[in-house]
Amino acid sequence: MSKPLPTTVRTHFTALRMLLVMTVILGLAYPLLVTGIGQVAFSDKANGSIVTVDGKESGSSLLGQNYNLPKQNPDDQNEEAKPDPQWFQPRPSANGYDPKVSGASNLGPNSEDLTTTVEDRRKAVAAFDGVDPASVPADAVTASGSGLDPHISVAYAKEQADRVAKTRNLPVQAVNTLIGKYTEGRSLGFLGQDGVNVVLLNTALAQQK
Repeated sequence: MSKPLPTTVRTHFTALRMLLVMTVILGLAYPLLVTGIGQVAFSDKANGSIVTVDGKESGSSLLGQNYNLPKQNPDDQNEEAKPDPQWFQPRPSANGYDPKVSGASNLGPNSEDLTTTVEDRRKAVAAFDGVDPASVPADAVTASGSGLDPHISVAYAKEQADRVAKTRNLPVQAVNTLIGKYTEGRSLGFLGQDGVNVVLLNTALAQQK
């Protein structure tokens, strides 16, 4: 009759078997199940909500991006890119809409630097859109917490409508119709305010004749 294995060895064998079983369940079966459900039920969101134009990927509807004119000196890091008047502009971003460095400026409401920056932005946005500085919405001069928010307020979108229509030789009503089409309601029906997805709006705008 063979001697039973020492308790320590049996405990290690039990732990090893449990490790293998849990690895198969949680490391293989569960991820495959969740991936499968995501692909079947939420394919677009599971794959990043990619926006395509003429079969080419142009961005994600979940991530904002810049719509600037090309720099005169692309290698000059000190040259500030200027917004392109043909496009609806997103809200400011502390990270330049770089998804690799998502985050805010970390400046608080009592920061003099933030106050100065907001006032400078207000003047610049008002001059760019041809409106009274007092009418510039808050989201036009303040960045989101992530720096990647693709949405702007309906008020900010409508403020830009005249400028976009004039630059593109489009009827203002046609531009406002697009704003209405890409206006999204509150989250869960009661959180936040209505917002306009700038990425989707500009993608649709590019297809206007």
